[in-house]
Amino acid sequence: MITFQEKYKDNLILLKSFDFAKKIVLYSEALEENKKFVIANQLLKSGTSIGANIKEAQNSESKADFIHKMKIAMKEAEETEFWLFLCNELENYPNTESLLLEVFEILKITNKIISSSKKN
Repeated sequence: MITFQEKYKDNLILLKSFDFAKKIVLYSEALEENKKFVIANQLLKSGTSIGANIKEAQNSESKADFIHKMKIAMKEAEETEFWLFLCNELENYPNTESLLLEVFEILKITNKIISSSKKN
């Protein structure tokens, strides 16, 4: 059976967003174990939606559709960043520094893809 990493080995943003989604699932599960259900649910939804929207953009019907889907992914990344910053500010929440660094990188790459797509 082929893995996601094998199938999309040439697509950096897909790989990064997929890897990030896996880490968000694990972080959310850790929050749920500590009865932090509301934040866990919000973070799980936004953090996994980034990659899902990037994946969906790969099969867009037009350049405008591609840009629109990538913008949605970027909005989800911005929301995820908010929840991660919030978790870092709250007592008894696991540290999110490494996840924040990853979402910053995803935002940077996504922004570059959107701006490059608009120019072409």
